[in-house]
Amino acid sequence: MVELKTPGEIEAIAASGRVVAAVHAAVRTHATIGVSLLELDDVARDVMQSAAASSSFLGYKPSFASSPYPAVLNTSVNDVMLHGLPTRYRLRDGDLLGVDFGAHIDGWHADGAVSFIVGTPDPADEKLVETTERMLEAGIAAARPGAKMGDIGYAMSLVGRGAGYGVQNDFGGHGVGRAMHEEPFVPNEGRPGRGWPLKPGLVIAIEPSLMAGGGDDYYIDDDGWSVRTGDGSRGAHVEHTVAITEDGPRILTAG
Repeated sequence: MVELKTPGEIEAIAASGRVVAAVHAAVRTHATIGVSLLELDDVARDVMQSAAASSSFLGYKPSFASSPYPAVLNTSVNDVMLHGLPTRYRLRDGDLLGVDFGAHIDGWHADGAVSFIVGTPDPADEKLVETTERMLEAGIAAARPGAKMGDIGYAMSLVGRGAGYGVQNDFGGHGVGRAMHEEPFVPNEGRPGRGWPLKPGLVIAIEPSLMAGGGDDYYIDDDGWSVRTGDGSRGAHVEHTVAITEDGPRILTAG
């Protein structure tokens, strides 16, 4: 069931969204060459706890996963496009790092992700991240009252496909509220004018991901969580939690 949120409930989600933004900022600052992914998870925990928030990820177990999630961050490096586990791996110069984080305060969740390059950037990686960010911007711009869910996916796919990248549509966006993942599903590709009608009060996470090699294939690693590009090329993933209002989309995880 899709639930529309009241203005007060949207403000509660925005409070969690500010924690998400603060974690992203802190992790980006600490993600330097030689730092381990587990250390970044500790950074996120410290920020979250100082804000009296709780993790949306810790202990979460979706249907595809073999075990509950053991951390508060997703840390996806290079060919890991989504859901990478924090490990003892230490960041290297030129790594492409995706950081996904969700938090809740008083039971209201927010969810967001960023991708960035550690150390010396490769121009190809810069283009991949920039295109993924433009894809998200296009999806947010399409999230207006009177539009349909397919309009969001269509706007995003024009950007991603137009740049020659691979787009997967199995792990897309979702509703956000009392649970981190609610209905409806938000596609990374869609048909314009089709799907769930977008109404004021709908709160959704829009989260495109791209694969540099241009293919659409991926696989889940033996760890049961990490989603890797099928051809070993690099992946990027960005996300905002967005409320649809009478005045248009409002980003709730922008800080």
